[in-house]
Amino acid sequence: MMEGPLTCSIIKRARAKGLVEIVVHDLRDYTLDIHKRVDDYAFGFGAGMVLQCDPIFRCIEKLKSEREYDEVIFTAPDGEQFTQGMANSLSLLGNIIILCGHYKGVDQRVRDTLITKEISIGDYVLTGGEMAAAIITDAVVRVIPGAIGDEQSALSDSFQDNLLAPPVYTRPAEYRGMKVPDILLSGNERKIQEWEQDVAIERTRRLRPDLLGE
Repeated sequence: MMEGPLTCSIIKRARAKGLVEIVVHDLRDYTLDIHKRVDDYAFGFGAGMVLQCDPIFRCIEKLKSEREYDEVIFTAPDGEQFTQGMANSLSLLGNIIILCGHYKGVDQRVRDTLITKEISIGDYVLTGGEMAAAIITDAVVRVIPGAIGDEQSALSDSFQDNLLAPPVYTRPAEYRGMKVPDILLSGNERKIQEWEQDVAIERTRRLRPDLLGE
């Protein structure tokens, strides 16, 4: 599940450049269970399986014995909402562990003891946290200097300044009667930047007024 997202595009190039090291650890490698099980039924009467304490503790304790970690993150639907600002902050850290829950999540004792930050990528539930971890990883890696060829591109993305990005166009200047706004063809950099800022604010106010505190 993790192999595809972590071996493509920007993440692939960043890894090849040595800008980031990403290692996926299988909790089954840390269980003492003969059948390699890492989950069990929840106490009480609730349905669903829960990841056990022991393999998670063994895994994270082994990793922490090898190096210092700035954050041990758990992907959880009740975690703090993931934002571009959070991605920017995480990109400045040295080492991060992301623990992926599965099914009903992990034993609460793991969260109480090992986890330093809990992150949600949205108000919905996934079968596991693997895709959430891949999304977090992609958002963090792409803002590491050197990961993107044109670093200004990342700085102009949506949410970097709490605004949605303005619309973008490429050649041809006219297609099936639809024309690119004249201002973008003017060559006047200051006027173009003003237009982009105005349109970004208008789009944000119309589509995501919460970003403007409205």
